[in-house]
Amino acid sequence: MKNKVTKAIFPVAGLGTRFLPATKSVPKEIMTLVDRPLVQYAIDEARAAGIEDFIFVTSRGKDALEDYFDRAPNLEAELEAKGKTDLLDILEQTNMGSGQIAYLRQHKALGLGHAVWCARRLIGNEPVAVMLPDDVIAAEKPCLQQMVEAYADVGGNMVAAMEVPGEQTSSFGILDVEKDAKGPVLPVKSMVEKPPKGTEPSNLAVIGRYILAPEIMGQLDNVGKGAGGEIQLTDAIAAEIASPRPVTGFCFEGTRFDCGSKAGFLQATVAFALDRLELRDDLAGYLKQIAPTL
Repeated sequence: MKNKVTKAIFPVAGLGTRFLPATKSVPKEIMTLVDRPLVQYAIDEARAAGIEDFIFVTSRGKDALEDYFDRAPNLEAELEAKGKTDLLDILEQTNMGSGQIAYLRQHKALGLGHAVWCARRLIGNEPVAVMLPDDVIAAEKPCLQQMVEAYADVGGNMVAAMEVPGEQTSSFGILDVEKDAKGPVLPVKSMVEKPPKGTEPSNLAVIGRYILAPEIMGQLDNVGKGAGGEIQLTDAIAAEIASPRPVTGFCFEGTRFDCGSKAGFLQATVAFALDRLELRDDLAGYLKQIAPTL
């Protein structure tokens, strides 16, 4: 199938400075949302979408991230000896098959576009998904699965999109779409990274899920530094608009949490905990107890 997506890039080279001092020794992607690291949510979403090859763009100090997906023979033996098969089943979900996962180093923090470009030799002539673990999306059908199903029909380049308040548009890549377009898949006329307030073409923002044509790597070769002095993936995707390949925004169904911020991380923790039967009553009771003091 021409538009089948089986590879995904996970840019995880950031230092996580907004979560210092925790991230002094713990990669941000390993920080736990209830009882699973952020990166596990991304991996589970990718697996549900049919992803088979997982490419992590990392940096120095991310050894714990790599170890997380390896087997833990001593721990497994201990759980097996104690008959804790339920915990063994949970642990199995964190393991990746040999050769299924690859790690690349981004030596300098030159932007998301540069992180994706670092994986160019592993992509070949296939479309590739890009997932930012900071963006955790609660959805009945996982967000990337929604996108992969839609991408099979349209191909080209697809970005996940959601409406944001006008005062927040300068923090996102913003889409200009056909005004009469309807449905979840919207043709994109132009896009701009972090437009100054008052210049945004819409309030439709790009969030951390992409499916990109392999030609995006050539665009990343040619784009210079953009917003923030970094190589922006948005600029490379915008350059694709002039190509024969379509660029579309996909309005997914679900709730996105910005777990790259402390407030978003806490909101996600509450939301995901309330969704767990064994935690819901105790947490809901506590929240009702403290509500009058807020």
